Amino acid sequence: MPATDEKQNITVRLSKETIQKARILAARRSTSISGLLASQIEELAAEEDAYDHAMKHAIAMMEKGFHLGGVHKIDREELHDRDSLR
Repeated sequence: MPATDEKQNITVRLSKETIQKARILAARRSTSISGLLASQIEELAAEEDAYDHAMKHAIAMMEKGFHLGGVHKIDREELHDRDSLR
């Protein structure tokens, strides 16, 4: 997610107990509650982007397939010959 200087405010409603804990946590990290929330949301968004990229890459690899080194020693006709199974 590209960083941009354009920012927008949001409002979050939290319990008084949660706000008090957030103040302490933010102080321990030398930031504000707003900074704490912003960094956590940015981290979550970055993780989501990384997950999406990894999934697309994995799907592309599966669609391409893998050569596992095996060699077919029987042809299709022999494999599906029902008479030889009796």
